[in-house]
Amino acid sequence: MMNPRDIHIPVMLERCLELLGPALQAPGSVYVDGTLGMGGHAEAILSRYDNAQLVGMDRDPQALAIARERLAAFAGRTTLVHTVYDGIAGALAQAGVPRSHAVLYDLGVSSLQLDEADRGFAYAKDAPLDMRMNQSDGITAADVIASYGEGDLRRIFERYGEEKLSGRYARAIIAARQTAPLTRTGELVDVLQDATPAALKNQGHPAKRVFQALRIEVNGELAALESAIPAALNTLAVGGRLVILSYQSLEDRFIKRLFAEATRSTAPAGLPVEMPEHRPRFRLLVKGAELASADEAERNPRAKPVRLRAIERVRERE
Repeated sequence: MMNPRDIHIPVMLERCLELLGPALQAPGSVYVDGTLGMGGHAEAILSRYDNAQLVGMDRDPQALAIARERLAAFAGRTTLVHTVYDGIAGALAQAGVPRSHAVLYDLGVSSLQLDEADRGFAYAKDAPLDMRMNQSDGITAADVIASYGEGDLRRIFERYGEEKLSGRYARAIIAARQTAPLTRTGELVDVLQDATPAALKNQGHPAKRVFQALRIEVNGELAALESAIPAALNTLAVGGRLVILSYQSLEDRFIKRLFAEATRSTAPAGLPVEMPEHRPRFRLLVKGAELASADEAERNPRAKPVRLRAIERVRERE
């Protein structure tokens, strides 16, 4: 089996440890890695915090197998669960623990999925149009390309890829598939390149946003995130912390909104004094979204687009 340390550099590792560490000091503290991947963040947490018990979640069975081997030295305080990251309550129940104390979501496509060409995530490598994070279940990107109408293709390219040429690309795909099915990444890239006006071809690769949109659609990523964040907040004990690393503006805006709602007072407008039951149940740990340092972005290109947000529970629900 490949050595994950050779292909995966955890993003903003020290900052994640710094933010989550205060919640992992007490005996029996529970760290949930909602997007375990190849276990880089989890290995660092377990190594540094002897009190921490890991509940590691991932939808990709291959990633879980790699993480299990990597974390073998900590097997006595590790529970790995095959589930999407909105399944945190069920994962905690499987581990036999009622609450979490530190939760990390490192969103987006993993190094494992990007670097294995046959997964179909990378537009720079010709491969089957798959893009499923769990290859044993669900529709593929090829299924989407083959079966969605022009309006639906345009919708996902606009919403999930923020692609300005969504309509043009949707029409080009519909026309191309009349001749032959599009089953490989290279075939789709060719269609997109041919449909891109010459004046725009030097403004980034034409497939970047379309591939992002297809990946989000195939894996239901935003739907999972929409339920995952409230679920994670509900599991946190007082003093518990949630850190989220996102890599797209679409995800970051969504996280920002949910965190703003969680840290807002529920007191009716105009009250002269805020009653204790109306005080926010959470507080922000960082102002805005933090970026990786220039040094880290240079060492690890996948850290360049990252946005980190963090929140802490300060009181229970009344």
